[in-house]
Amino acid sequence: MSWLIPIPFFLHGLLMIVDEAIHEKRGLSTWERRGHPLDSLTVMACFFFIHFFAPNETNTFIYLALAIFSTVFITKDEWVHHKECGAFEQWLHALLFILHPIALFLAYHLWVTGELSWLMKGLPIVATALFLYQLLRWNIPWRKK
Repeated sequence: MSWLIPIPFFLHGLLMIVDEAIHEKRGLSTWERRGHPLDSLTVMACFFFIHFFAPNETNTFIYLALAIFSTVFITKDEWVHHKECGAFEQWLHALLFILHPIALFLAYHLWVTGELSWLMKGLPIVATALFLYQLLRWNIPWRKK
């Protein structure tokens, strides 16, 4: 059944692409331009942690703290989103909020079991690429507002 594990990651990535396309259409407020890369940074912290550290009791606690922080942190924009987003984007965010902790739990599972090492190696790379895209796309000084 390990072939099912990548599905939530790919689905989450696909929904993030759709969300970014919506951002292109409506534009982002300063709060969102700064906040979205920070969201990605919290995910990077989780994926890089499990990439560089072996699972043990202490590291499990640290990872769970990072994952819980990330899951709560990503909701910070909802105070802004309720004013700026349409119904479809709000629904999309709800799906992303559901998939976020599932992906982080599955990453934990892969870390502990050692399964799907190709996916474990790819997660920090993909998270970093998204972070850099969001940082540069929405925050470069010469960007038209």
